[in-house]
Amino acid sequence: MRETIRAFARDEVAPIAARYDASAEFPWESIRKMSDLGLLGIPWSEELGGAGLDLLSYITVIHELAKVDASHALTISAHTTLGTSPIVHFGTPEQKRRFVPLLASGTVLGGFGLTEEGAGSDAGGTRTSARASGDHFVLNGSKRFITHGGVGEIFVVTAVTDASRRTHGISSFILTKHNDDLARAQSFGIGHDPSLPVMKGFSSGRKEDKLGWRASDTRELIFQDVEVPRENMLGAEGEGFTNFMKTLDAGRIGIGALSLGIAEGAFELALRYAAVRKQFGQPIATFQGVQFQLSDMATEIEAAKHLVFHAAWLAQHGKPVTKSAAMAKLFASELAMRVTIKAIQIHGGYGYTKDYPVERMMRDAKICEIGEGTSEIQRLVIARSLLKEIAA
Repeated sequence: MRETIRAFARDEVAPIAARYDASAEFPWESIRKMSDLGLLGIPWSEELGGAGLDLLSYITVIHELAKVDASHALTISAHTTLGTSPIVHFGTPEQKRRFVPLLASGTVLGGFGLTEEGAGSDAGGTRTSARASGDHFVLNGSKRFITHGGVGEIFVVTAVTDASRRTHGISSFILTKHNDDLARAQSFGIGHDPSLPVMKGFSSGRKEDKLGWRASDTRELIFQDVEVPRENMLGAEGEGFTNFMKTLDAGRIGIGALSLGIAEGAFELALRYAAVRKQFGQPIATFQGVQFQLSDMATEIEAAKHLVFHAAWLAQHGKPVTKSAAMAKLFASELAMRVTIKAIQIHGGYGYTKDYPVERMMRDAKICEIGEGTSEIQRLVIARSLLKEIAA
């Protein structure tokens, strides 16, 4: 698996990464190739249209792709962990049969609507409402910074069904709409399934113009009196908060792997550059100041690798993973920033130009400290886990 993804990343993704970063277009052509390789359904069973592999294989794919381009790695991560896994883990048999094969095969892309204007780190502050009305619920509100907001067709969305119960009054729903980039997607034969209903009032806002992850589609989701059938409620009423916290644990391992990939990719570029770039008549890799930077980078990358893959192993075996996932995400994301900054420094003036990919890697690294829970939230999660262990 690792060798296959390395070859794909090198031959298919690396040559186009800078172009799509500059244009901020969604890379449908390479997404189609990833779909053909089965990369959009790696950990799901063959019965549900997936590749039937395990979580470690999935984390390996994200890690390897992110060494070359974070946007491509994020597409797999957000689609699989956020868009598909809630339906796999909490859906009814009918919901799984209806939606998962479309997602696992890569026929359409999925997304996860949680973050709001006033509910980012405070995920329990959800304001989007779902009012019961006969055989359906009526959703009103909006979600911010949603990956695949425009290009996706199946979304898991949280909404308040009983405000008096606070976090226990938040539920989850499966919503569908058409791809907003339909013409381009269909030219590559991907991204749309005509059997999915268009829910009136469910739309996406403008595409965000981001610092990094520019080839990834990020938008607002808007709900205006959207009628969602009762059978589209995901899990029991009031279980939305508990279920999305479990989803975020897995998502943090994915972002940890993505961060690790960015760090390792930048390190490998810096190492090669230092071996050939000459100053004062010799490669800069012979200078102790550069050697110390490379040594620190390599050591911390190995530490992050242990944290990320250990957390993935725990999750794969059904063991408690909240603390380990937060540690992996925290360390790897902050490491990605440290390593990419050092990689630019080693490249000198060239590192500050778009002729070398390390500047893009630094821009891609920053959001890893914010998305799926900020570094500050990860420290809170870790501290609370430690205190619970002491109390027990």
